[in-house]
Amino acid sequence: MDVRKSLAAQAYTQTRSAAAPELQPHSAEDGAARFLGSFAETLNKGEETARAAMTGGADPHALVEALAASQTAVETVVTVRDRVVEAYQEILRMPV
Repeated sequence: MDVRKSLAAQAYTQTRSAAAPELQPHSAEDGAARFLGSFAETLNKGEETARAAMTGGADPHALVEALAASQTAVETVVTVRDRVVEAYQEILRMPV
């Protein structure tokens, strides 16, 4: 094996690990909290944009974008809720 290739591989590994973000394990609660926080933030931005559009402070394009983002967020939350309910019902059907 060529020593230069080995040194290059080691340097690459060190550079890659230094540049890569360190991933920390997250619990399901942390993920749910971040998801719900993002959902609430999206809805708040939509409401603020709608208020601004009613008073003439926002253009119609921004309003349409905010409403589309809010609609997508609500549909996502409803889908997740439905999946959680399905999983819970499936667990209840399991024989003990």
